Amino acid sequence: MALAGDELGNTLLPGKPAVRCSPGGWKSARLIIFVEMAEQFAFYGISSNLITYLTGPLGESTAAAAVNINAWSGTVSFLPLLWGFVADSFLGRFRTIIIASLLYILGLGLLSFSAMVPSPSQDSNQLQVTLFFVSLYLIALGEGGYTPCLKVFGADQFVGNDLEKSKAKSSFFNWLVFGSCVSILLTRLVSNYIQENLSWSLGFGIPGASMLLALVLFLLGTKTYRFTTERGGNKNPFARIIHVYMEAIKNRRQPDLDLANPNETLLLLAHQGSKQFRFLDRAAISCDLAEIEKAKAVLKLVPIWMSCLVYAVVCSQPYTFFTKQGSIMNRSVSPGFLVPAATLQCVTSIIMLAFIPIYDRLLVPIARSLTQNHLGITMLQRIGTGIFLSILAMVVAALVETKRLQTAQDDVQMSVWWLAPQYAIYGISYVFTLIGLHEFFYDQVPSELRSIGMALNASIYGVGHFLSSFMISVIDKVTRQSCQTSWFDNDLNKAHLDYFYWLLAFVSSICFASYLWFAKSYVYNRPTTF
Repeated sequence: MALAGDELGNTLLPGKPAVRCSPGGWKSARLIIFVEMAEQFAFYGISSNLITYLTGPLGESTAAAAVNINAWSGTVSFLPLLWGFVADSFLGRFRTIIIASLLYILGLGLLSFSAMVPSPSQDSNQLQVTLFFVSLYLIALGEGGYTPCLKVFGADQFVGNDLEKSKAKSSFFNWLVFGSCVSILLTRLVSNYIQENLSWSLGFGIPGASMLLALVLFLLGTKTYRFTTERGGNKNPFARIIHVYMEAIKNRRQPDLDLANPNETLLLLAHQGSKQFRFLDRAAISCDLAEIEKAKAVLKLVPIWMSCLVYAVVCSQPYTFFTKQGSIMNRSVSPGFLVPAATLQCVTSIIMLAFIPIYDRLLVPIARSLTQNHLGITMLQRIGTGIFLSILAMVVAALVETKRLQTAQDDVQMSVWWLAPQYAIYGISYVFTLIGLHEFFYDQVPSELRSIGMALNASIYGVGHFLSSFMISVIDKVTRQSCQTSWFDNDLNKAHLDYFYWLLAFVSSICFASYLWFAKSYVYNRPTTF
């Protein structure tokens, strides 16, 4: 009998995982953390200051720039769904990471070149704009394949579902984000300063070099990685899940009593199958119990996914309107030196760098002793805590903006450091929700669909960015017509970002209530999660 092979030619027994004889574990995971750091330096080196570039050299309005950034960010977060399907069904994560990295580097190189194009006339300016957006979406294409696969590939270095491996995976996600925060902090200090004070082309070129370094580092670890590939049949895992849904729909009119006879699997459903989404049990005529349970596992993620969408809308504000607010506040630190507005985002990174070790090494052990849960608190409790803090951040942002508008009427510039508290609260919120969502969507999907699981996590932010873009466009149009002055007027002293922040806080509170309801009834897939 011929044996199948994994993505790098390792032997596979039918229906069994293939594990390359390699160390894996923390040795490989640490290298992947450094790879992630290099990539995050590249990504945030361009994304954190786009609002300044669009409203400056490219001459867009504040509202148009915010819409373009949210549309691009949404695309970045949606493309992982496509790449996750490709990785889990065809290429494997290793090859997907390499291909996506090459596209990523190409896009960054083109972006740097676009900033060099002189624009003395309207035609040349149009060329610059075209090159800019082509390169930006090429970067989105590369990022979309890179991010979900690298995170899953790193967690896959800890093979097994025992308690120690589960702790290691949870700790890996904490330190992965810690490493990312180090890079994000550095790039906001270095790249943003270079972009605004020296050269946009150089400021975009440095992230390109960092991404090239990320690819080199990743390839250097090839011989140390553990490659795990699982197959459950001739069909790819995504197709098997879809087959269950299609069979359940096809048999939707079948009486329950008639379903009790077709095969032995059906007799086990009442005892072994989960009690949720029982309508999928109708697929048992042609699908086995394991496939049905995996389909249920994916479907029950949907309510959690939906109730986190407005959180993603809130998360898109620091990179657009917060930065734009900072640009018109007093940014003077010393005579002749102005802090770049986007650099205030460093506050979030600094808070995360300080809080992640505290959470991982102090709060989790204390919580374990109180709750008897090896994670300290459950993944959904962690996510919910962060969502609550994001609402608090919006309330603080609204109060600060109201104060800023009042002082602007007296021709007084508030210090940009008034924005620091809302950035700080976001930092703590990210430690809870951002990392919690990583862990939740990795742990709660079938093991052979983990790239798609991480892509579902990313798509939360994709939908959130698109929703933010839609809200801004509608509110801008409505308020411009009814109030004559848009909430997002180019002159922020005439605008009303405070109203927008209060609206987001209100909508987020409603969605948080729905999240609590869904989280309370959620049943985890693996016993180690309880």
